[in-house]
Amino acid sequence: MRITVSGPPGSGTTSLSKQLSEKLSFELISAGEVFRSLAAERGLSLIEFGSLCESDPSVDRLIDERQKERGEAGDDIIVEGRLAGHMIDNADLRIWIAASVECRTQRISERENIDFEASKAETIVREKSEAERYRKYYGIEINDLSIYDLVINSEKWGREELAFVVNTAIENIKI
Repeated sequence: MRITVSGPPGSGTTSLSKQLSEKLSFELISAGEVFRSLAAERGLSLIEFGSLCESDPSVDRLIDERQKERGEAGDDIIVEGRLAGHMIDNADLRIWIAASVECRTQRISERENIDFEASKAETIVREKSEAERYRKYYGIEINDLSIYDLVINSEKWGREELAFVVNTAIENIKI
């Protein structure tokens, strides 16, 4: 089974994906971790690295191509990332995790230990940059959720409860 988990920054995609990976013993591929590690390797903030990606499409495409190759070839795999639902053509279950910008900003500011307002400004800039790149590079409208089988608001439940909802979907899926 191939599961994709997508959503905006701070929505809880990584937390849910890790929980599912542990519970189901599935391999986890995370585009966000790859993106953050590449930014750190270059000594850049996420905003700076996003700007680099805007000017050099090869960086985004490299991340996306690697994720696509591994995700489509694997079995019992969870692919987590903003574009995972669009990139893994043979996914059995596509999930989108939603949350308000205020909730996501609070999570990010706590996780990164930065000021709420700075976190909010950075999140808004990052999301705009990503949306423009996805439209330009792939013709994807990131806010079009019609491709997803399951859309869940992570403000309503914690990581374990979200995993319970997804597990219920997995147990009842018709493949």
